[in-house]
Amino acid sequence: MNTNEQVKEIKQSFRQMMDGSIAQSMRDKGVNYHLNWGATLPRLKEKATEIGPNYDLAIALWKENVRECKILATMIMPSNKVLPEVIDIWVEQIDAIEIAEQASYNLFQHLPFAAEKAYQWLAAPDDLTQLCGYHVLSRLFLNKQEPNERGINEFVDQALVALQSSNLSLRKAAMQSVLRFSELGLMYQRLARSAVRTIGMDFL
Repeated sequence: MNTNEQVKEIKQSFRQMMDGSIAQSMRDKGVNYHLNWGATLPRLKEKATEIGPNYDLAIALWKENVRECKILATMIMPSNKVLPEVIDIWVEQIDAIEIAEQASYNLFQHLPFAAEKAYQWLAAPDDLTQLCGYHVLSRLFLNKQEPNERGINEFVDQALVALQSSNLSLRKAAMQSVLRFSELGLMYQRLARSAVRTIGMDFL
């Protein structure tokens, strides 16, 4: 079966996973995909396990303007095969918070160049790219991956700006990553605590 046929078959399988209440709830929250079957993440994970890692199929699915296709693409893209340039294109094309979160958890945090990209994303002009950066760094810090000195300075500077953003999702993601950063050790905790106090916050 060629890639186009696989995509067609996968899209047909979403009909069985359809959950109108989830799709409606997303619409009510202002999340508008071109097509949204409302399939739950556990169902999509099952589908991803059934398919297995598949670079060409992931590329093809990502091109579809369908919520489930994009999420599935992030689940089956082999993190050790995908090039930074492809990830750059994907990040540019993210237009929903859910896709930013799913891509970060399912794929971006596992990339061999995850940290490098995450720090770049923190300085991006748009909120969704920054969101990916904070989600990825939260996972890396959680896995005890310590930043170098330059990384620490970049992270703290950008996080202080994001913590004051008018975008609630971005503020929450930045706060979560600062918490994870502070859990890396006493030095990090002191650094984070004194930094957030400079903007009148005290959540550590």
